[in-house]
Amino acid sequence: MKFKAIAMAFGLVASVGAAQAESINMNLSGGNPGGLWSLLGAGMDRAVKADDADAVITYQATGGGFANLALLGANRTDMGLVHDAEVKLALNGDEPFRAPITNLQAIGYMYNWAPMHFFLNQSIAEEHGIDSLDDLATSGVGLTIGINRSGNITSDVALFMLAEAGLTEEVLEANGGSFVRAGANEQGDLMQDGRIDMATNGIFIRHSSFRAIDENTDVVLLEVPQNVIDATNEAFGTAAFTIPGGSYSKQPDDIRTMALGAMVVATDAMSEEMAEKLASGFLNNIDEIRNVHNAMKALSPELMVSQTVLPFHPGAAKVYRAAGLIE
Repeated sequence: MKFKAIAMAFGLVASVGAAQAESINMNLSGGNPGGLWSLLGAGMDRAVKADDADAVITYQATGGGFANLALLGANRTDMGLVHDAEVKLALNGDEPFRAPITNLQAIGYMYNWAPMHFFLNQSIAEEHGIDSLDDLATSGVGLTIGINRSGNITSDVALFMLAEAGLTEEVLEANGGSFVRAGANEQGDLMQDGRIDMATNGIFIRHSSFRAIDENTDVVLLEVPQNVIDATNEAFGTAAFTIPGGSYSKQPDDIRTMALGAMVVATDAMSEEMAEKLASGFLNNIDEIRNVHNAMKALSPELMVSQTVLPFHPGAAKVYRAAGLIE
């Protein structure tokens, strides 16, 4: 009887341990500490905790989306925040990836409203009649153009869009201009000091770096031709976007461009049960994610399933299908 009682007690402990092991306990690879992605990580952690107090999502600061995709490809992280454009490059095995990454599965889209901006010095724009990207190459002006640092997807997108509009690096140099690698805030300083003529980046409308450019320098926001938008979306899996007129001081009209989005990606190594718990937590407690920053207020269940570059994990798809969000 004693042996039976001990065995039953041990079985109960093992059962409790198994139940506890079913709680989410995962790492999320993000970006810089203190940035929006770290806030999203905290919001996701609160979202899953709302359904299960023992659930834990631990945010890990990394070099950003490209680094996170490499970690996912090597199964060295549970989840990663990545841009849709970065996923497209990873699936194709394009630079900076040496080969296609084939184990990726989506959990949910977080936002798709980080539009590419092209701010040009107003006096140069007026002198040479430049109001669109395709005017840059034909103007013959030797512009100094700020683009983000290597390893940031917005620099890849900016270079692609400028080249599609005719302004390749060769054309720019032939005109006497050059590209300058600089981060978002650095470009604002360089514009203010007159060390660059043009700033490019893909972040939220009226991001602090964009406000600094708009408030401290006389700039205009350039239109992007539709063929450039279409080619960019085809190459990077992104979507068209309109920056509403009045978003900046010298921008009375709507400006057409395209926008980057960010998504939570896992791998096919994640169990269906865990992916289901994640998607359910995010969906049921979406306000925990929305409330991390004003920029996230537009997050909706429909937006969470709107990405098109990557198949959803079967567990996540099960949740979204039950909610009537996907077929």
